[in-house]
Amino acid sequence: MLFNSIDFALFYILVTVLYFAFPYKFRWVILLAASCYFYMAFVPIYILILGFTIVIDYFAGIYIERAQDPRRRKLLLMASLFANIGILAVFKYFNFINLNIDYLFTKFNYHNPIPYLSILLPIGLSFHTFQAMSYTIEVYRGNQKAEKHFGIYSLYVMFYPQLVAGPIERPQNILYQMHTKYPFNYNLMVSGLKMMLWGFFKKLVIADRLSIYVSSVYNNPDLHNGSTIVIASLFFAVQIYCDFSGYTDIAIGCAKTMGFDLMKNFNRPYFATNIQDFWRRWHISLSTWFRDYLYIPLGGSKVSTGRRYLNLFIIFLVSGIWHGANYTYIVWGALHGFYSVVYVIIKPYLRKTPENEFYATLMRMGNIALTITFVTFAWIFFRANSVADAFTLISNLKSFGAAPFFGDGISNFAHSLLAIAILFAVEYKMEYMPQKFNFYTSHNIVVRWGSVAVTVFLILILGVFNGGQFIYFQF
Repeated sequence: MLFNSIDFALFYILVTVLYFAFPYKFRWVILLAASCYFYMAFVPIYILILGFTIVIDYFAGIYIERAQDPRRRKLLLMASLFANIGILAVFKYFNFINLNIDYLFTKFNYHNPIPYLSILLPIGLSFHTFQAMSYTIEVYRGNQKAEKHFGIYSLYVMFYPQLVAGPIERPQNILYQMHTKYPFNYNLMVSGLKMMLWGFFKKLVIADRLSIYVSSVYNNPDLHNGSTIVIASLFFAVQIYCDFSGYTDIAIGCAKTMGFDLMKNFNRPYFATNIQDFWRRWHISLSTWFRDYLYIPLGGSKVSTGRRYLNLFIIFLVSGIWHGANYTYIVWGALHGFYSVVYVIIKPYLRKTPENEFYATLMRMGNIALTITFVTFAWIFFRANSVADAFTLISNLKSFGAAPFFGDGISNFAHSLLAIAILFAVEYKMEYMPQKFNFYTSHNIVVRWGSVAVTVFLILILGVFNGGQFIYFQF
């Protein structure tokens, strides 16, 4: 069930009404049943996979907390992690690994006896796995008490607004909220609905419209010159941001209408002034997950210089692998690892920000443009259908010519530029003038509700209603 569907609109209204209509003690039942139905709308049988890991992690948490012997505690943690990573490895990476074995065997004229699995990747499995792992790790570290209520624990990893594409929550932030009684709050309801509206604008007006041009270029890499490839790559940088952050806005807004506070996942990443800054603003819940559960356990920055560089590179390489079983994602992760290591090396030698405001602004704009250039170049590998296609696109960058229009011609192109202009105008205001022009929260009722009406109008006249799936659902 996609957020951008009539089915979800009806589902959301029904669940929210039932949530507030039922007594507090039954609300977790309403939300858990709704979350199971939401997940089963994709592939019903895969609910059993989530159920298996829920049972494993629920009991692992309790027994880890009870265990006094450090070796027994570690053994229980390892069992939980093995179950979660094992399922992810089978469904997401088995055929990819087997394909590589097949390739090696063929090189040496051997037959690969391992058969391929005819399975689909359960939607959102990577997000579910990481959130489940964060629970047992935090219980093991003593930062979180084991949840004794099986239904509440199940809801922690099944909460439908963030079930299939995050934000990847920590138990310290969300588990206690599952026990909290939230009365109906008009201000939270309105605030959450406005957040959802802005998320729908990003998804329907920007991401799905830009995807028309992007797909035309990236699905035919041999036919395009540098002009179209540059435009399509910049469009994809905006598309994936609006697709994922739009989903996140809808998820956070949806939870907020019921009183829940999910963690922030994006903070205007294309205003980042360097690659470190970019990763502090992009997919924050995943970046901090890798920091807390991989980078720091590897030694973080409290190791030798060379080991620190290696640790940095490893987390971005693993991040690439997390995104998908394809070399395009691995190269994308490796590129960001390379960027990050180079930035750490050159950082002490970079010029400090000038005191003169004009030159400081120029320097900031230059740094933003440079960061967007490197990030967009890496997106080429992320979006390309194969590494070979990515190199074809990069090779064709040097052949410039007229940039043809695609989709419905100049109309689609013009609407795309208009949508991007609106996005960056809004984000520029939020980044540099957060106290000014707050139309959605204005004290003037005409301005407040007029801005909502304009957003709805723009969605209706500029939105693309083709049922486009969210990009991050596949992860």
